[in-house]
Amino acid sequence: MILENIKVLHGKMGSRVIHIQITLLLCYLLPCLAEDFIFNGFQQAAESLTLGGVAKIIDGDKLELTDNSNFVMGQAFFSSPIPMMRNQKGNTTVVSFSTCFIFQIITEEGSNGGQGLTFAIAPSGKLPDAYFGQYLGLLGPTNNGNFSNHVFAVEFDTAMAKDKFIETNGNHVGIDINDLNSIISTTAGYYANESSKTNLLLENGQPIQAWIDYNGTVKVISVTIAPLSVPKPFKPLISIAMDLMPIFEEEMHVGFTSSTSKHRASSHYILAWSFRTGGAAKSIDLSSLPKVPNSSSRRSGHITTKIKVLIISTIAAFAFIIILVGVLLYAWRRTRFPDEIEDWELNHPHRIEYKDIYKATKGFSKTELLGSGGFGHVYKGIMPRTEEVVAIKRTSNNTRQGMREFASEILNLGRMRHRNLVELRGWCKQNEDLIIVYEFMPNGSLDTLLFNHRNSNRAITSWHQRLTILKGVASGLLYLHEEWEKVVVHRDIKSSNVLLGTDLIPKLGDFGLARPYNHGENPQTTSAAGTRGYMAPELLHMGKATTSSDVFAFGVLLLEVACGRRPIELSAPENEVSLVKWVKECFLSSELRKVVDPRLGDEYDYQEVEMVLKLGLVCCQSRPEVRPRIREVIQYLDGSQQLVDDFPLLLQDVNQDLLEPQPAKSVHSSHGSVSMTSLQVGR
Repeated sequence: MILENIKVLHGKMGSRVIHIQITLLLCYLLPCLAEDFIFNGFQQAAESLTLGGVAKIIDGDKLELTDNSNFVMGQAFFSSPIPMMRNQKGNTTVVSFSTCFIFQIITEEGSNGGQGLTFAIAPSGKLPDAYFGQYLGLLGPTNNGNFSNHVFAVEFDTAMAKDKFIETNGNHVGIDINDLNSIISTTAGYYANESSKTNLLLENGQPIQAWIDYNGTVKVISVTIAPLSVPKPFKPLISIAMDLMPIFEEEMHVGFTSSTSKHRASSHYILAWSFRTGGAAKSIDLSSLPKVPNSSSRRSGHITTKIKVLIISTIAAFAFIIILVGVLLYAWRRTRFPDEIEDWELNHPHRIEYKDIYKATKGFSKTELLGSGGFGHVYKGIMPRTEEVVAIKRTSNNTRQGMREFASEILNLGRMRHRNLVELRGWCKQNEDLIIVYEFMPNGSLDTLLFNHRNSNRAITSWHQRLTILKGVASGLLYLHEEWEKVVVHRDIKSSNVLLGTDLIPKLGDFGLARPYNHGENPQTTSAAGTRGYMAPELLHMGKATTSSDVFAFGVLLLEVACGRRPIELSAPENEVSLVKWVKECFLSSELRKVVDPRLGDEYDYQEVEMVLKLGLVCCQSRPEVRPRIREVIQYLDGSQQLVDDFPLLLQDVNQDLLEPQPAKSVHSSHGSVSMTSLQVGR
């Protein structure tokens, strides 16, 4: 049809015009080629695949991931990356995709089969950290469980891994996210009807067809398998709601991995494969499937493998003493650093062994100490396996409240991804110690550079840098309030929780007090929590933290950065003790320049500083309903919306109660219990 249209255009418009038409047509079609492909057998498919390990195309028509050898793995990915994101009206989501393939697992008679294969979607067509055995050629001991993997996989596992992973049995299908501890798994089988499940042995030696479908609109992943004699069942084996947005990058590679181990080996084959984004994958032609090699050739390879294993075993015998010493040392270290796992910890992945954290911090040496306070101590560490530089927060607070904050932080941070939020690397619980591992922020916290800098050269004297930091924090707060899958109220926004990375990129941290709730619902927190000087007045009266109370705290931060002083300065003159009160009085008396940080010198735009000071006062109004939302705050900071020039009436109730003495109150804080005076109490 396309060629016929081109001929008609050629007759009507001439060769030059039709050349342009063909060029435009190809530019439209070429990006789609990598999004829809099918291999009915793998004839002439070598150039389309990136092969790793022992994977190869044999007999010119079938993909062999592993042969019947021990200690091997195979990887085969489609060479071209697949665009996995779409943007509609400014909203970025993962595209729908569908794949169908036929695999066959052959095990030598009388031998133990294993380990299995996966269909994988990864950022690269090469997985250099992958390992054989129970890691299925997908991940390895150095990166299993890392958030930075960005790997999605469906595993077809044929061996039980009792010592490493929590698995259903030795014949199951599971979904893996950055970790071979499946988020869901079930015994392999298919549904002949809505309620009747027929179990299916993955190592039965017969071809098995698999379908994997992801609906990007409703965010549901479905996995279905069946013998070739059975059409695609209506009910999938696995169906689970899952948003792949935090996992996928803009372009991903799709393919397969497989592995064998010391005592378990099988030959894993892919006979046909179809993939498509934006619709259902094309059906595979079952009449032309290739045949797997005969048993004699597999047996020959198995004998060769046995000889290799015998040689390896002989060499290992001479190293018995060394191995024995190593086992004894390992047992001693396990006795010294026991890892006691409780039931609740199984629901929070990315647990790091205590001995690795102990080694990373040189035994929590004072030389590695970055800071300390009521929250505990923060150390710099180098993880022994990955050599990644990290920040390690250690607290000794095993109370119910302490455990609640600890679990909240690892659960919330573990799922959120934003340029202006600190990334969680892992966690550990050891006796009374609660330990959280973050990405390392080389420039420390904002309050350190504003107030506690020993070297004046490290002080942030550039107004442009300060304004950029404020915009970054606001962007992270917008993600928490409006852009993530849930609304998250941080409840502890302050300069010490703003961490600065390379080039002073700000990242909001410390989510121990954070509370998530569904969009459209009301928050359920009923106890006041926060830090002195940043707490909104309504928190002390109702105890309900909202996004508006976060905006109040951000308003205090705006004033803090512009004025270069803390919210409460007890050593200051009486009328300057409260930063909010002082700035308001100077504004009403037209002396706003008086509060600007003198360290800024004359190298700043006063209109920008004035805007930040006024915006801080607007955010610090006593009534939460009249404070702006964080999205509006960003518009003011970006200059896309202007504050009105005459707005004193808008500020008539800005912390009005601060002008009158109030009785001291004790309020829970992430830094412990602090005395809250009239300096924090609002109307």
